[in-house]
Amino acid sequence: MAVRIFNNIPSLTAQRILGVNNNRLAQSVERISSGIRINKAADDAAGLAVSEGLRSDIRALRQAVRNASDGISLLSVTEGALNEQGGMLIRLRELASQAATGTVGSTERQTIQLEFSALRAELDRITATTEFNGLKLINGNLGSSVADVNSHILIQIGINNSMESRLDLNKELNLEAISSTNLEIHTLSVTGAAQALTALDVINDAISSVTASRGKVGAVQNRLTRSIANLSVSVENLTAAESSIRDADIAEEVAQLTRNQILVQTATAMVGQANLIPQSVLQLLG
Repeated sequence: MAVRIFNNIPSLTAQRILGVNNNRLAQSVERISSGIRINKAADDAAGLAVSEGLRSDIRALRQAVRNASDGISLLSVTEGALNEQGGMLIRLRELASQAATGTVGSTERQTIQLEFSALRAELDRITATTEFNGLKLINGNLGSSVADVNSHILIQIGINNSMESRLDLNKELNLEAISSTNLEIHTLSVTGAAQALTALDVINDAISSVTASRGKVGAVQNRLTRSIANLSVSVENLTAAESSIRDADIAEEVAQLTRNQILVQTATAMVGQANLIPQSVLQLLG
């Protein structure tokens, strides 16, 4: 091997290898300190693309879980109002039964009528005021007969814009206005025995109607609950997939760190040794 003093090739080679080892050591330190294997696209371009897609789906699914939970809250408010109205109708039927008996006089029936009218007014007030985040719930807004589809209340429970990713509460519930007029109790009176008997049948039908509406609300609540369970499983599985691609294996990275530290130290020593090679020229001059 020729001896040269202007170009120390072994030293240049050792310096190049030292630079490579330093880059590997820096990468190991970055991965261990961040806990992430892919910190930039250069680390794994394909893996980054896949993991970014998975991360986007995970975020969308987590929001879908929150959307479904909000939908359940909305339905809980609806069901609570219907429950109170159902209780009022039961009391109205009780009052009608009381007024229908012959042991009650006209004065007592007038008193019964006062409570009857007050409860009927309260039923209508609940219909007019029950809302969730500004959305009226039992005044007909949740009926399937709402002409403008853009006015329908949709619960986004998926990650895209397909109909399978949305739940149309108007179509699922078809909840018409729960009012004294729609229930046909707005003209009822219990001031007479015959009128009270008529009221009994009408109120019984009204109770059945409200009970059926509550059943629809409960069914959709159960559906959203199942949707949340399915979404949660999807989030868990996608997170595991994203983690396997993107997260660093700390045990492996620590082993690589130790290896790279040794290589850097070795390369540094070899650079020093290579730089001593040209000194052998002095022996030729002696």
